[in-house]
Amino acid sequence: MIILIVVVFAILGFVVSSRLKSKFQKYSQTPLRANLSGKEIAELMLADNNVHDVKVVSVEGQLTDHYNPMNKTVNLSPDVYYGRNAAAAAVAAHECGHAVQHATSYSWLNMRSAMVPIQNVSGKILNVVLIASIFGGAFIGLPYEIIGYIVVGSYSVMTLFTLVTLPVEFDASNRALAWIDRRGIVTPAEHAMSKDALKWAAMTYVVAALAALTTLAYYIFVFFGNRE
Repeated sequence: MIILIVVVFAILGFVVSSRLKSKFQKYSQTPLRANLSGKEIAELMLADNNVHDVKVVSVEGQLTDHYNPMNKTVNLSPDVYYGRNAAAAAVAAHECGHAVQHATSYSWLNMRSAMVPIQNVSGKILNVVLIASIFGGAFIGLPYEIIGYIVVGSYSVMTLFTLVTLPVEFDASNRALAWIDRRGIVTPAEHAMSKDALKWAAMTYVVAALAALTTLAYYIFVFFGNRE
């Protein structure tokens, strides 16, 4: 069953990822009427939101765009950094949306950041216990029921992390779309393209959350489903 879950969501994730790349490529073909690059749009959005301690830099790769709160940088892939199209505008503004969240202490982002070390520890514990469970937990001296509590508890933390990520990503997209519209960065047609591109980017996080929830339900059933 767990193999089936992994395969199903791997296929679903591949489909969504392929769709996202297709949309980005499609919307990259239409030049932005404002003729601004992703870098220029990012710097403008940061300035408009009084965020002056964040740098906009270029990183290698495709769709590797992200905001790093540790060194306060908006990292844009070359296609976005130099791109002058609706897709580049959407992604650049979205990542700046995270920077604005950080600057304004957005509650969901704060919660997500606080969960990062806990989530990392839970992942390591889960890996160790799952390997141990293959041998019946014998070599670590844990009974089956205790292994169940540890696995379900650890995966609950990881699942919660994926769920908390959703409002963070949706809010960043909403901030981005509202700003590029209000600032006149995009025309109505370009706004629709930007919105569609961000919708498919958000779907990758939705798939991850659904996969986590399904896997958590599976573990709960495996370890505790036969109880009276």
